[in-house]
Amino acid sequence: KEKIPVWIADYVLAGYGTGAVMAVPGHDERDHRFAKQFGLPIVQVVDGPDIQEEAFVSWDAKIVNSDFMNGMTVQKAILAGIQKVEEWGIGKGKTNYRIRDAIFGRQRYWGEPFPVYFENGLPKLVAQEHLPIVLPKVDAYKPTETGEPPLGRAKNWGYSKTQGGIQEETKETTYPFELTTMPGWAGSSWYWFRYMDAKNENEFCSKENEQYWKDVDLYLGGSEHATGHLLYSRFWCKALKDLGFVEADEPFKKLINQGHIQGVSAFAYGFGVGISIKNGEAISQAVNKGAKLLKKHIIPKQSYDKAIKGEYDSIVQKIIDARINELSSYGLNVSLDKELTTFIPFNVDVDFVNPTTNELNILEFEKSPRYIGLGIDEIILENNKYFCGREIEKMSKSKYNVVNPDDIVEKYGADTLRMYEMFLGPLEQSKPWNTNGIDGVYKFIRKFWNLFHDGTGNFSVSDAEPTRDELKILHKTLKKIEEDIANFSFNTSVSEFMICTNALGGLKCNKRAILEPLVIALSPFAPHVAEELWELLGHTTTISKATYPTVDEQYLTENTFEYPISVNGKVRAKMSFALDMPKDDIEKQVLAAETIQKWTEGKTPKKVIIVQGKIVNLVV
Repeated sequence: KEKIPVWIADYVLAGYGTGAVMAVPGHDERDHRFAKQFGLPIVQVVDGPDIQEEAFVSWDAKIVNSDFMNGMTVQKAILAGIQKVEEWGIGKGKTNYRIRDAIFGRQRYWGEPFPVYFENGLPKLVAQEHLPIVLPKVDAYKPTETGEPPLGRAKNWGYSKTQGGIQEETKETTYPFELTTMPGWAGSSWYWFRYMDAKNENEFCSKENEQYWKDVDLYLGGSEHATGHLLYSRFWCKALKDLGFVEADEPFKKLINQGHIQGVSAFAYGFGVGISIKNGEAISQAVNKGAKLLKKHIIPKQSYDKAIKGEYDSIVQKIIDARINELSSYGLNVSLDKELTTFIPFNVDVDFVNPTTNELNILEFEKSPRYIGLGIDEIILENNKYFCGREIEKMSKSKYNVVNPDDIVEKYGADTLRMYEMFLGPLEQSKPWNTNGIDGVYKFIRKFWNLFHDGTGNFSVSDAEPTRDELKILHKTLKKIEEDIANFSFNTSVSEFMICTNALGGLKCNKRAILEPLVIALSPFAPHVAEELWELLGHTTTISKATYPTVDEQYLTENTFEYPISVNGKVRAKMSFALDMPKDDIEKQVLAAETIQKWTEGKTPKKVIIVQGKIVNLVV
């Protein structure tokens, strides 16, 4: 076979890989530079533009000049190459698995200690009969003065080959433990198995219990878990299965990652005039006279938007002119330096901003440490007001956009906060927090409460028999809520409750047979209001133990239809008839209707077309 030269060089990063470098200078930028530097031939193996001056990188193009790989895409050629190497017996294909490194060791006290001790500087595992290693007592949960982790503060803590971990003075030789601990997710990566058999002191979970419970039916966790905790949960579960300790192949049957509640940040717009000074020797004199060389202004958003495009409106230009004139009065020869001129948006505490109008409470803002720390000299107002810009960002203290839920609960109640968070949007999506719509949820809860009370606020529920229309509203709602809960579609459930409450309010329904099942359906969404209404309805046990009402399908089937009545093709009226009413009876009632007689002018129709459940058309 033809001999192939092998080049050895140190231009590839050490962490790039451990195998041979695939030298394809025509289609890798680093290989291309190396080949150009040392005058190596650059052969085109991927179809595309000329590669003598610049590498061409593509995973979709076809392979050329490559024998049996010609005409294949890059991905297919790689697989074909591996297959050929195995056929020749000079190598073997291998799958490399990568896992995100979340730093398993922690430099802190809390966490499971590693079962590792050091003998003559070499790490060794403690004997199995000495497990588990228990955290020692320390005088403080902070690093030592020499920078060791908190476990370094433990006195007389070490490993005895006969006793295991001890924390006492002894004549026996002891060995130092590893001072880092495992992270919190070390235990949370497999803890559901321990829940299956929590009191078992001989093993983490018995075979019988694990075979009964197996995996978790539902795991609900934040999106930040998806690449950390939940990834390692799968890893640990599969490792335990491979080791023969469990039968479950996956930790969770169903996994939902809920989105974040995002913050709606408020922004003010800073502006500093960049000045070019020609006679620098006069600077110290000017400063001594009180001229601050850099002044910070807050300008309106529209002025900022133009300025970052290089367009200075009258507000910005007026500040520039005033600044130049001021510095000139101190004997400085100055001019505008656009490169030094700065326009910077910065976060304003949302507590100082009206959520509806975006108007800044200037008096409160100027008293805040944030304002004082920025060293603002002037806020440029419009009609004595300043309006902030808005942007959706992650809720964070550093962005001054955190909303304290306690304030919402104080004003609207916990049930309103709870339901409004659901109402913001689908569970899996991130949603911006915006209190503009919270009044709607608050009013809904008040309306629902009023269904149980009369106009003077007294509890008033009737035991009268409900009408079919009322039962239809009830069972339609129960069915929708049941489906939504199963699908974790809580935002549409809130909408359905609102529709139901408005409909029952319009019917002035206060009947126990309707309202009591609705309270049960509402209880997972608004538990406090539901619990209080449940007690008012005469129950002595908590509503959390009530059984969800059964949906009666008969009330979900329409038994009447509102027919559009057309005369010569134009709809002139609407009339409701039972869906099973014979056509002859429908025709008689339509012709007898006063409105229809008006449009037919008393004439007998030439033709009457009736499509049951759809339309009635008279041809006159």
